[in-house]
Amino acid sequence: MEAGSSDAVVVARVLRGDVEAFRGLVERYRDRYARYAFHMLGNREDAEEALQDAFVRAYRSLARCEDPERFGAWLFRILVNRCRTLGARRGRRARTFVVDEVALLGAAEEHPAGATAWREEIDRALQQLRGDQREAFLLKYVEEMGYDEMSQLTGVGVSALKMRVMRACERLRELLSEVYDA
Repeated sequence: MEAGSSDAVVVARVLRGDVEAFRGLVERYRDRYARYAFHMLGNREDAEEALQDAFVRAYRSLARCEDPERFGAWLFRILVNRCRTLGARRGRRARTFVVDEVALLGAAEEHPAGATAWREEIDRALQQLRGDQREAFLLKYVEEMGYDEMSQLTGVGVSALKMRVMRACERLRELLSEVYDA
């Protein structure tokens, strides 16, 4: 895939039969979306499963992508739904945090906390949030989306999303203050 090719150009190539062009879309979105899935699901294996499933589903239904220029947003909606489904299917079982040093180092700019131990505490706290609150928090502060974009993506109203983010922040403050004050 040419570096400057827009998503719409690449999607058109795939739809015309250039199966290899899809690899460029995978490369373009894989790292960012893997980070989101990892934070939503709490471990590398579940995140990888959700991400791969999202790419497969996107490929199979590419002709139904109504706005190929916004392929990334369309794919992200698929991933969000896959994370929800996988998270619900796996239930609320306790998870052991898996330290993914590559992801932590790769996301160092997004996570200003210097110490690995502190990042681990943040990730543990994120996993203790309700799924809808964690999703809203990650979309707002990790993926840096505006509320309107979050609403389009999730199908949830802006006011409800603001409330989820606010409650997530309150809960994270509570959880992290327990660690910090200890």
